[in-house]
Amino acid sequence: MATKKKSGGRVTPKGGHINPAHTHGTGSAPEASSRYTPPVPVYKKQSPVWMLYVLFGGLGLGALIILFYYLGFVPGGRSNWYLAAGLVSILGGLYTATKYH
Repeated sequence: MATKKKSGGRVTPKGGHINPAHTHGTGSAPEASSRYTPPVPVYKKQSPVWMLYVLFGGLGLGALIILFYYLGFVPGGRSNWYLAAGLVSILGGLYTATKYH
């Protein structure tokens, strides 16, 4: 009975290939460099203070416009432009919220 040849698996010995040109005759891999490389500082984004006021101002103003529209406190009668202005104001506040850091 013939034995089946094993296929697949690791080809090189565990620990990687050791280049004989860099072993200095000792048969082991070269030592790691003792040179220290400090980590790259992480830049932290920070938004200006006025952005927070724009965020809450847009959300609050839009909500007030829509509330006043439904309560009937808007000048000039009920027009869909008030709803559009309130919605745009709210969406502007939400867009500012996605850019705030």
